[in-house]
Amino acid sequence: MKITFMGAGSTVFAKNVLGDSMLCDVLSESEICLYDIDGARLKESCMMLDNINRNSNGGKATIKTFLGVENRKEALRGADFVINAIQVGGYEPCTVIDFEIPKKYGLRQTIADTLGIGGIMRALRTIPVMEDFARDMEEVCPDAWFLNYTNPMAMLSGFMQRYTGIKTVGLCHSVQTCSQNLLEALDMKDKLEGRRELIAGINHMAWLLEIYDKDGNDLYPEIRRRALHKNDTEKHNDMVRYEYIRRLGYYCTESSEHNAEYNPFFIKAKYPELIDRYQIPLDEYPRRCVKQIEDWNKRRDELVHNTALTHERSREYASYIMEAIVTNKPYKIGGNVLNTGLIDNLPADACVEVPCLVDGSGVTPCHVGRLPVQLAAMNMTNINVQLLTIEAAVTKKRDLIYNAAMLEPHTAAELSIDDIVKMVDELIEAHGDYLPAYH
Repeated sequence: MKITFMGAGSTVFAKNVLGDSMLCDVLSESEICLYDIDGARLKESCMMLDNINRNSNGGKATIKTFLGVENRKEALRGADFVINAIQVGGYEPCTVIDFEIPKKYGLRQTIADTLGIGGIMRALRTIPVMEDFARDMEEVCPDAWFLNYTNPMAMLSGFMQRYTGIKTVGLCHSVQTCSQNLLEALDMKDKLEGRRELIAGINHMAWLLEIYDKDGNDLYPEIRRRALHKNDTEKHNDMVRYEYIRRLGYYCTESSEHNAEYNPFFIKAKYPELIDRYQIPLDEYPRRCVKQIEDWNKRRDELVHNTALTHERSREYASYIMEAIVTNKPYKIGGNVLNTGLIDNLPADACVEVPCLVDGSGVTPCHVGRLPVQLAAMNMTNINVQLLTIEAAVTKKRDLIYNAAMLEPHTAAELSIDDIVKMVDELIEAHGDYLPAYH
């Protein structure tokens, strides 16, 4: 078995996914190929994984490193699984650009990695790199599964699914933890065991459509009662999603700091009091980046130079997906896949997040049916932007970037068309060689 990890300088994430693989019997003797364009981070990840391989796996895996674009094809050659965790442009310069230029125009963001003008720009600089990966894979490992963890999930996975021949599924952390976190926050931990749920929609805006306890009792009436009471009586860090429950009737998978910027409701220059009312952390992602850089400088020795380092299998989907495909033992995930008639009232070109069965046949998504109309409508405001951004990346038409930004809910609510166009032009210029030429 050969597993190639693209963006292996993501050391902590590589620890979870590849450490998990080493602890899985059918994957433990895999050839693990680490690829990155940052030599220092690549070396650190290799040192860390060597320690885990020795201490937790008896040294059974073979770990190799591949540095730079010139070695990418060899890293991929003959791979059975390719895991993608790249970030094109990093914190500096690109994330800083994505926040600071919009801020000049009065447009504030929280995370900017999925939607918003920041999500659009992140997709535009990442899709060309993903296309290069796909063309290499079509040549040297055409049957490999591509497990994408990179954001913006729906745009990148949707591009791969529509414009390449590579078998692709997008994977996110929020589906696994959605209902658990909700029940714990509402003091309903006694309902966790044996619960049954249905989640579907789009990445970061998939909906907890149904949730029942082990005896088949519908938990939503009590969830709604407690969530509304909590929002009315205290401030907390999930107020946006609880407001979704009030206004739309359903809870959403991804956090409130993310969802605050996926709509025109909460971040509004005309109503600055909403920021405090809903506890919205503006500029949250840059703060996280700075903290992660500081924390990494402290954790480096703990992970990289710790010769006694071990690992326990995490809840990340990747190793369980690979195990299910290899052993033909079924496993259920929430996956991001092309909407081949899965959600009836969303478009066929959309990348949707739905329950999927994984076994020896690969990843088989499940039909969900129609979403409640208000939830489909919310999803569509995001899907419009996703489809336009993918089309811009494929055609290299600048007008389509303008269109994507004009239809982005938060951007459109705050800026004039003229300012949107000026902002996009300034962002394109600032990104320089991170973007191809647009005409």
